[in-house]
Amino acid sequence: MFKTLGNIIKWIGQHFMGMIFLLIAFVVLSPTNTTDSSTANLQEIKLSGPIMSSERIVKEIEAAAKDPKIKGVLLNVNSPGGAVPPSIEIAYAIKALQAKKPVVAYASGVMASGSYYASIYAQKIIANPGSIVGSIGVIMESANVEELMNTIGIKTQIVKQGTYKEAGTPTREWTEEERAELETLTKDTYELFVSDVAEARGLKVSDAKKYADAHIFSSKRAKEVGLIDEIGVMSTAKATLEKLSKVKKAEWKEKDKIDSFMEKFAAKSMMHLRSYFYGLKASL
Repeated sequence: MFKTLGNIIKWIGQHFMGMIFLLIAFVVLSPTNTTDSSTANLQEIKLSGPIMSSERIVKEIEAAAKDPKIKGVLLNVNSPGGAVPPSIEIAYAIKALQAKKPVVAYASGVMASGSYYASIYAQKIIANPGSIVGSIGVIMESANVEELMNTIGIKTQIVKQGTYKEAGTPTREWTEEERAELETLTKDTYELFVSDVAEARGLKVSDAKKYADAHIFSSKRAKEVGLIDEIGVMSTAKATLEKLSKVKKAEWKEKDKIDSFMEKFAAKSMMHLRSYFYGLKASL
């Protein structure tokens, strides 16, 4: 634990001043937006990095839904997935948005697991030819540090009520009953995932072995099994949204560059810090 904390502090120390310098340079040298946001009628929302929280992106989605000037939204996805609840929050926010105006989801890199879940209710899903799509599955993991604790002389002291209260503990190997309990939980979550995908994409739950089962697809195979509608590049996705939105002249809303920079920084930091930790949580 202390080594892990030390690594985190070391990483922050090595990168903090550099990131501050880049941020200052970005603020000073960045040109101001040339597009008048009041005339914008289309908007791009980015979902990138591990999905650990849904608050920021759900706010963007809800704001786009309420803005009468915005006639359509492009969800640009490059994410390996993440925690279950925020992935579902984003999916249902997109579903509510799609009920009001067209949404096109574009897999610009990785649209897998939780990020695929987040995209299923878009009117169209388009994937870059080189993107990775799918991984419809659920995982729950935890370390077993019992041997390490014995080596350094640490023992746990636990008071609990409830047979399964210690299920998932990292301090010892799980019992058969605890493993069965956790497998039931992941099974329930997986069935929810498959059910929502089947409903959104017009697929059969009975065919889940073909398009789910944590298969990782190329864009070509993802289209063959029905997970996406089309293979194309960013211009394809934008042209599709422009057509669905029926705008006479496309005017894309420009995001504040400082906000965009900080979001990218936060996403990369989260990916780095996540590599140090993994705990007992169902992940998509």
